[in-house]
Amino acid sequence: MLIIGLMSGTSIDGIDAALVEIKEKSPENLDVKVLNFMNKPYNKETRENILECCDPNKGTVDKICRLNFQLGEMLAQAAKEVVEEKGFNLKDVELIGSHGQTIYHDVGKDFVSSLQIGEAAIIAERTKITTINNFRTRDIAAGGEGAPLVPYVDYILFKSDEYNRVMQNLGGIGNFTYLPKKAKLEDIKGTDTGPGNMLIDGVVHILTNGEKNFDRDGKIAKKGEISDELLQKLYNHPFITKDFPKTTGREDFGLDYAQNIINIAKIMKLKDEDIVATVTYFTAYSVVDSYMRFIGENIDQVIISGGGSYNPTLIFMIKDCIKKMINKEISVMVLEDLGYSSDAKEAVAFAVLAYKTYKGQYNNVPQITGAKSYVTLGQIVPGNKNKNIDKTVF
Repeated sequence: MLIIGLMSGTSIDGIDAALVEIKEKSPENLDVKVLNFMNKPYNKETRENILECCDPNKGTVDKICRLNFQLGEMLAQAAKEVVEEKGFNLKDVELIGSHGQTIYHDVGKDFVSSLQIGEAAIIAERTKITTINNFRTRDIAAGGEGAPLVPYVDYILFKSDEYNRVMQNLGGIGNFTYLPKKAKLEDIKGTDTGPGNMLIDGVVHILTNGEKNFDRDGKIAKKGEISDELLQKLYNHPFITKDFPKTTGREDFGLDYAQNIINIAKIMKLKDEDIVATVTYFTAYSVVDSYMRFIGENIDQVIISGGGSYNPTLIFMIKDCIKKMINKEISVMVLEDLGYSSDAKEAVAFAVLAYKTYKGQYNNVPQITGAKSYVTLGQIVPGNKNKNIDKTVF
């Protein structure tokens, strides 16, 4: 089965689109082959519109409504291009799984809600392909936080009989999946760790007056000195010590928090490079601190994916934190070392999740999200070939 996965992450850098072929050997053993992948960067106007709609003080209902349909058109175009670029035909694609763009994720004490936009009806109409979206809401309805969802796919693709693995994603937000060797689904663990690229990106964006949106290759952080005084303040962020399950987003680590850090750092008379170095180290610390809180030392491999895997300074700092905080020799790799693309991982994940939804099979992990039960995620918008909805769904 050919399936398209679409993802726009919390880094808000663009749309990831993957065309994958899935062959099922058994429900827990899928052969997933990536036939094509592309990233469609957002222009400055679109990125600013998304950021505005993520801000409760600026994202008015008319702007969110309009952006929902605009992103639907962009996602549909990305789906078309990822298929046609390699000479495939849209008619041969059975399914699209679209995560869309999260603009708000609210995890309160008494109520959880999350909103992803990028209208699926537009995608289905433009491509004529059955489209599944709104993956997070069913898990929330079942008592979970709707995130992280990638751990189920990590289990399907990366479980090992030899190694205790941590699959660490560094997108806008960091999150991990822990796969003990010979794991069954009920054995795995996972959680959001805190900021991935989001805080670094936000600080760089503000300090450069918007000229740069990220620290390319970690070069700015590499030039700076880490401020222990500022680090201690960052370590006190309430998310770091929050009990499991826990999820986070731009509400905790977005531009407002980045600006607050800069204000404090300027009072300390820190250089711009020192600020970037310090928030980069804080990001690394938050990752390894989560291992200590939720896994312990029983780790053989840490395998990093997402945009942060291309930041060598951040990777170096994660290794440094592991060395200082975990009393064990641990192999730290990037996803490419296993023959997969770090960039493509999350788009591929939503293709796999869509496949499971199509089959009417459970695809959340309750012990990770906090849901009270296993559920089938997503909402289905039929394409032109209504018969391609598996009968097990209805």
